Amino acid sequence: MPHITLIAGARPNFMKIAPIIRAIEQAVAGGAGLRYRLVHTGQHYDRQMSQTFFDELGIPEPDVNLGCGGGSQAEQTAAIMTAFERDLAAHPTDLVVVVGDVTSTMACSIVAKKSSVRVAHVEAGIRSFDLSMPEEINRMVTDTLADEYFTTSAWAGENLRKTGARDQQIHLVGNVMIDTLLANLHRLRKPAFYDRLGLEERRFLLVTLHRPANVDDSSHLAAQLQAIIDHSRGLPIVFPMHPRTARIFAQTGISAPNLHIVEPLGYLEFNYLTQRALGVVTDSGGITEETTVLGVPCLTLRDNTERPETCTLGTNELVGTDPAAIGPALQHLLDGQWKKGSVPPLWDGHAAERIVNCWVK
Repeated sequence: MPHITLIAGARPNFMKIAPIIRAIEQAVAGGAGLRYRLVHTGQHYDRQMSQTFFDELGIPEPDVNLGCGGGSQAEQTAAIMTAFERDLAAHPTDLVVVVGDVTSTMACSIVAKKSSVRVAHVEAGIRSFDLSMPEEINRMVTDTLADEYFTTSAWAGENLRKTGARDQQIHLVGNVMIDTLLANLHRLRKPAFYDRLGLEERRFLLVTLHRPANVDDSSHLAAQLQAIIDHSRGLPIVFPMHPRTARIFAQTGISAPNLHIVEPLGYLEFNYLTQRALGVVTDSGGITEETTVLGVPCLTLRDNTERPETCTLGTNELVGTDPAAIGPALQHLLDGQWKKGSVPPLWDGHAAERIVNCWVK
């Protein structure tokens, strides 16, 4: 009976792990001989922004929370590796499944391979080719070590083949993030402030920024936000802001009648806004996938993307990090000239089932 250990550590992981758990449980109900254990590394550990996702997405309580939140990149990596090594020794497994590209993904992959345990990487092969991003290093290390690769696109598979992965290791399955989105569309929940702010469908902009290149320098953050305000034509701008970003934002002195800073939102409330926004201004990779499937214009304030299919097929465009580029992009959007986009192949809500089918053959 194959025993699988699933790793979740940070918020981007939770949306990816939920459909895999569902698919495993469905397979077990159908007679498949699978067992799984859920390990939460605690990389993101605050209740409002982490436990809420578990509750909303129906993720069961983890079998263990390693409690490895906080610290520098190196400190957190070391803490996760040390704690997971102990946990893995106490709970042997046949396969460690890691998802995405956060610190936990890389750290647990290293521990598993040093313990002679097979590793499967879900969302393997994506690349920004930008080594200034910690996530890119996490992806490269994880993909060097993994035994099985589950990819979201043919492009990701080609990236893996160029580094020596064999065809039989690579499984093009689709996008588990989209499994979660499509499974929860009927459950999306209006935030309490929606009516209070007078928001109307397709009559507001949604902003989410978190990457250090955009938010760590208060003057740069101020320039970006001022450009959004100046070219919004008075439309409401809703910015759910992480506390860390809020501390830097407080130094900018930026304010405007149409700029609404709100608390971080749970999954169901945030995607309620995403689905109804005229456009989303972001630096998040995952949100570019969701906007593509929802058909919502997306302006990405980055110079590169590890998800090029959201640009070539979807509704996403790379605007870059220069505040001067924001105005022309918003004008394009507000003039109704944004591309329509399409949904990439296999982004159909069944990626997790395809993954689990590979384990029960």
